[in-house]
Amino acid sequence: MSNTKVYLEIVKQLREMIAIDGLKTGDKIPSERELSERLNFGRSSVREALRALELLGLIETRRGEGTFIRDFRGHQLVQLLSTFILQDQKAKRDVFETKNYIEMDCLRLAIQKADHHEINKILDWLEANEHFTDDQFFQKIMELSDNHLFLRLWSILKEYYNSLEENHITYKRDPYLVLLKALAEKNLEKTLSAYRKLRNLSNSTDKN
Repeated sequence: MSNTKVYLEIVKQLREMIAIDGLKTGDKIPSERELSERLNFGRSSVREALRALELLGLIETRRGEGTFIRDFRGHQLVQLLSTFILQDQKAKRDVFETKNYIEMDCLRLAIQKADHHEINKILDWLEANEHFTDDQFFQKIMELSDNHLFLRLWSILKEYYNSLEENHITYKRDPYLVLLKALAEKNLEKTLSAYRKLRNLSNSTDKN
């Protein structure tokens, strides 16, 4: 097994162990020797994995006390995943595709749930801002959908995707206005059509 695969397997098993033991941020994890025995990996491999996790800020060692869990939800985890898991182009496409599906589902929910006052607030924001990012716009759409799970999944996926991108592009307003006006009309077909056109524009922009 390659060093990277060993590392990922240790991280995977460590995560499972944390879940099984009910450990949370601030809790102490077993010692290097105990982890080696429990995970069935050599102490040197466990030591290297722990050292890397500490460098990424996912755990911290306190002298004379042991090793403790830090917040796994932070930016360091995004970097960990982008470095070790999302290096190939297919994985990157998969993340982008999944993010798109969540955005479309949230547009469907927004049509059902959002009132005209909420949509008009976004229209006012859009018309007042010449420069904005795609993430800023869709953050507002996620909030309109009023689904916290979708919002959390989308936030994670867009962070993964952005961590692989060299540039964060600011987009032109018109396609977003078309999308928002279709949403205000509560017209699902027009909304999804505007979304697909927007994403085609974004994809072509990314390639330039």
